[in-house]
Amino acid sequence: MTKSITSPVSVRGPADHDVRDQIVAAATEHFSHYGYEKTTVSDLAKAIGFSKAYIYKFFQSKQAIGEVICAHCLNQIETEIRTAVEDAERAPEKLRRMFSVGVQASLRLFFRDRKLYEIASSAAGGRWHAVLVYEERIQGMITDILQEGRRTGDFERKTPVDEATMAIYLVMRPYLDPLLLQHNFDYADAAPAQLSSLVLRSLSP
Repeated sequence: MTKSITSPVSVRGPADHDVRDQIVAAATEHFSHYGYEKTTVSDLAKAIGFSKAYIYKFFQSKQAIGEVICAHCLNQIETEIRTAVEDAERAPEKLRRMFSVGVQASLRLFFRDRKLYEIASSAAGGRWHAVLVYEERIQGMITDILQEGRRTGDFERKTPVDEATMAIYLVMRPYLDPLLLQHNFDYADAAPAQLSSLVLRSLSP
C-alpha cells in the first residue's frame, strides 16, 4: 500500500469562514463557463466583488481553489462506491460493485461538464493532493474487500495483500483516472464486468 497522505490542501483563513464557500461557488461557476485554465484569480475576484488580495487570504493559489472543487467531485465518487460496496453481502460481489459503480460514477462526473473536467485532468496530471488522497482511499477499500474475502474463504491467501491491492487498483485505474478514462471511453460499458470477472478468477482459492 502507499504511504498515508496527510499534507493538507493549501487554504488560508478560518476553516468555517463563509467567504471560502463564496469563492469556491464562484470558481465552480467560472470554471464551468470558461474553463479552469482560462480563469484567473482576478476573474474570480471581479465575480465575487472582492479584491484579489482578499481571496489570497483564504487560498494560496488558483490550484488551491481547484483542489477543493476536485476533492468534492472525487468524494462524490468515493461515496457512491462505498455505499454500493457496503450494500453487498460477500467480498466477490463487493468487488464487482466497486468496478461497476466506480466506472459509472466517474463517467457521470467527469463527462457531465467538459469545463469542470479540465480541473480533474489538471489534478490527475499534476498529481494534486486531492487525487493522491482519493487513490489512497480507493486502495484502502480494495484492501478491506480482500481481507474480508480471505477471512470468508472466497479469496486465496498466498499473494501479499499489498501486492494484490495494487494489482487490482492498476486494473481499475484506466476507468477512474480522468486522463486515462478519456482514452477508454469506448470500453467503459463492457469493462467493469469483464475486468472484475478476470480479477475474481485470479483471486479464487
